Amino acid sequence: MEQFMLQTPPEGFIDITRKVAEIVHRSQVRQGICQVFVPHTTAGVTINENADPDVVHDLLAALNTMAPALRYRHGEGNSPAHLKSLLTGSSVMVPVEDGALRLGTWQGIYFCEYDGPRQRRVQVQILGEAKE
Repeated sequence: MEQFMLQTPPEGFIDITRKVAEIVHRSQVRQGICQVFVPHTTAGVTINENADPDVVHDLLAALNTMAPALRYRHGEGNSPAHLKSLLTGSSVMVPVEDGALRLGTWQGIYFCEYDGPRQRRVQVQILGEAKE
């Protein structure tokens, strides 16, 4: 397993596709699975379109509508961030083929920050057959 740190904005999606792809390349796994895990309860990770930045804007707007600021019982005041994290999830898995991530044409891997700014950790584990 390998990990890296991110300094995040107050809220937003950070494209981490290139960093994850570099880790896959260094692993020398030829065929397998790459798991990306975010060990935080107010952040997440997702796969979505990375060609048009308006998509990320729209996703955040929709998440803010689905998890509005209400009178929650949780005393830290970040309950909407916990709900958004629940919606996006804390891990994704991507096939590895010929030593590279096999994402769709328009797909990218995003770290999702809902309660920043913070220093965050992303863990990447690659399982599979190594190159000979």
